[in-house]
Amino acid sequence: MSQCSHFVSSTVPVIDLFSGPGGLAEGFAGFRDGRGRARFEVALSVEMEQSAYETLLLRAFLRKFGEDYPPEYHNFVNCNNTPTYDWKRSYPEQWAEAAYETLQMELGTPNATKEVDKRIKHIQKRCQDGAVLLGGPPCQSYSLVGRARNTGNTNYDPAKDKRQSLYCEYVRTLGMLRPAVAVMENVKGILSARVGDNLVIDKILKSLRHAAGTDSYRLYSVAGPESGGWIEDPRPSDFLVRADEYGVPQARHRVIVVCVRSDISKALPVSSFLHLEKNDQPVTVLDVIGLMPRLRSRISRGDSPKVWRNVVLAACKRISNLPMPSMTSEEISRFHSAIRSAKDAASNSVPGYQGIPGATEMACPNPLNTWIRAAWVQRLPNNETRGHMPSDIERYLFASAFAKAKGVSPRAADFPGILAPNHVNWQSGKFADRFRVQVGDRPSSTITSHISKDGHYFIHPDPTQCRSLTVREAARLQTFPDDYFFKGGRTQQYVQVGNAVPPYLALQIARRVAILIDEYNRHRVRTFSGSVRIRSAGHLEIENSVTTAAVVT
Repeated sequence: MSQCSHFVSSTVPVIDLFSGPGGLAEGFAGFRDGRGRARFEVALSVEMEQSAYETLLLRAFLRKFGEDYPPEYHNFVNCNNTPTYDWKRSYPEQWAEAAYETLQMELGTPNATKEVDKRIKHIQKRCQDGAVLLGGPPCQSYSLVGRARNTGNTNYDPAKDKRQSLYCEYVRTLGMLRPAVAVMENVKGILSARVGDNLVIDKILKSLRHAAGTDSYRLYSVAGPESGGWIEDPRPSDFLVRADEYGVPQARHRVIVVCVRSDISKALPVSSFLHLEKNDQPVTVLDVIGLMPRLRSRISRGDSPKVWRNVVLAACKRISNLPMPSMTSEEISRFHSAIRSAKDAASNSVPGYQGIPGATEMACPNPLNTWIRAAWVQRLPNNETRGHMPSDIERYLFASAFAKAKGVSPRAADFPGILAPNHVNWQSGKFADRFRVQVGDRPSSTITSHISKDGHYFIHPDPTQCRSLTVREAARLQTFPDDYFFKGGRTQQYVQVGNAVPPYLALQIARRVAILIDEYNRHRVRTFSGSVRIRSAGHLEIENSVTTAAVVT
């Protein structure tokens, strides 16, 4: 029986591969047990992209202070400082620890393999088999959008796309580390992705099962099957998790595979520990961003409050005179009411496009409210609007007013001809929802990295603001805490948020994993103490086997 220096209630080390900005690890690091103690500690994060790595590094640094961040960070966020503070100089010890546990490397390369293996051996010395492995190998070649893009590329050969095989690095690490539990996340499109005639998911699941030897891991879904119990041959669709069913204000459907080491799965009814409880009511867009500061969009060229006002007023006038043949009289009334609201807002006041101190409230109930909001945050970071062309602002106004009237985002056929963009495929049906409003009374559509390209798929539901979502609004829909600062330029920030795992979903998975590990520890302690008493034949008595056994997996 392997042992380590930690007792049952100590933290479990977490290794996070293909980390992105750290959404999956954030959920695990943020989990607290009933006594308020952290149960997981991020021991290693690996990410290749520069800005995401910088975000990870800053977050790793802040974790060194527990829940009491340095006063300089409070000032950094609330005073809207530029991200150039020298944390290394002010806190060299904490910064050095964060820099050690956060690697910027391309997994799968010789240098990365050597360094990661070295770090894993170090972690194993601390606790041989008491770790958790996390990760989401890059998904561009698996996603439906990525595959559609590749289909149009005559030079693309999926068999030669190294992104198709990056999951092998995750599997290799799983086999070497032999953690108690591993969590692997990917896009829904991986369920149907193929290389030749073979489904990619079948190959991945087989590799995970046998990562550390034949049947070394059993695979579970946190979302099912509803009947419970371990499935000998789980269907790939069993691993599909609909995040909106678990309190995430976003219809984000992702494949999440939980791998449990076979010695644990043979000892316990694992699925009963891992199954997540669904929310009774979905959390909506306005629940999380409806009380945020009202911000104006910017004009892409020649921006000023006066120019913005004139653009919005001109759009209101033109749209007010458009016929609405697809609407009922009641819907037309709501539509024109929304346009009047935009006109009044532009005429009477011009909101800023920086955060407003104190405007950090949320309408959604606990525990999501508690998870996202930080009492000390007075000015929301990463909350600046971007510039839009006047013609797009007009379309955003129409689309958001349409959604107010009918409760759905307009399709291309709903746009009057005068507002149609000059797109070749506008009338083809291929991009019928090219301008998509995130309707306020339901979860948002999936936040993707495409939000970095333009705001057309992510239009704010409030017609008075005539804009796309900010990075912070997208981050709230992804359930990142308000004190989570994203480094890099705005484009890189959007990409980070779009590629991330919702931390609040990860938090719920972490809770179930912690319960499973605790129960297995109790099982091992009972088995261990019982065997000692049998062997001792009554001559050796252990008064407190829980503190004597000192085992963690």
